Amino acid sequence: MRIGFIGTGLMGTELVKRLIGAGHDVCVWNRTRERTAAAETAGATVADSPAEAAKGADLVMTCLFGPDTVREVVLEGDWLADGSTWTDVTTVAPAQARSHDTWASKRGISFVHAPVVGTLEPARAGALGVYVGSRCEAARDTVKQAVKAYADPARLHLLDTPAEAATAKLLANLALVTTAQGVAEALRLGAAEGLSASRVLDLLDKTSLAWMADFKRDFIEGRDTAQAQFTTDAIAKDARLMLHTCTEPLPAVTAGLEALLQAQRSGFGSHDFSVMMAAENSDRD
Repeated sequence: MRIGFIGTGLMGTELVKRLIGAGHDVCVWNRTRERTAAAETAGATVADSPAEAAKGADLVMTCLFGPDTVREVVLEGDWLADGSTWTDVTTVAPAQARSHDTWASKRGISFVHAPVVGTLEPARAGALGVYVGSRCEAARDTVKQAVKAYADPARLHLLDTPAEAATAKLLANLALVTTAQGVAEALRLGAAEGLSASRVLDLLDKTSLAWMADFKRDFIEGRDTAQAQFTTDAIAKDARLMLHTCTEPLPAVTAGLEALLQAQRSGFGSHDFSVMMAAENSDRD
């Protein structure tokens, strides 16, 4: 396929590389042109505008920071042509996915919401979880063929609506926020009894927190959190989407968001979100 790809941040760049590796012809655009360099090196062409990237494309993909950026770049720009198939990878709330679907439908555009689950390493390995949601079966099938380039086949889910895909992504990130908060509190509890962070992580083996403890162990024990796989800013934004979506309280998410906000206030917004756990290790530099 010829794919117009809008948004070459950390994740977007890795997706572009996988799409090119699968044989797709990819044209990219990013608001900060310098951030298209890695995609261009991988074989993408670089457009001067979103409309230019989308011209003649079989599929237009957007991978942006959040719903506000989607509104500014896509909806207010209004450059998608009638008959386009547009898939948005950006994490948004279910209500926003429904709104994007309505906006697209009024313009003769087939909309698919296809957020990914995973960080940069599984993206590079083609092992991301992907939720592909659309009311249009043909568009959903088109996107399915494209995302196979970076999806783990066992974690590629086809869903009936964009809102369902958005909900699934928030559920996945809720698990990240709450288990990270759980590990942070386990480290704090262990420290109260004189246990080192490494000892606490060992003792969490075979518990419900073991996956997160192992997943972010290197960061907790001393790896530089500036080497972000998933930034504090990004997951804090997602936690807010969860709280705004649910009409009932989400206490565990709220506690996790407070830890993330503390990390942001301390200047770690661009760092890996594991900084919320690493902060509990008093032996770090």
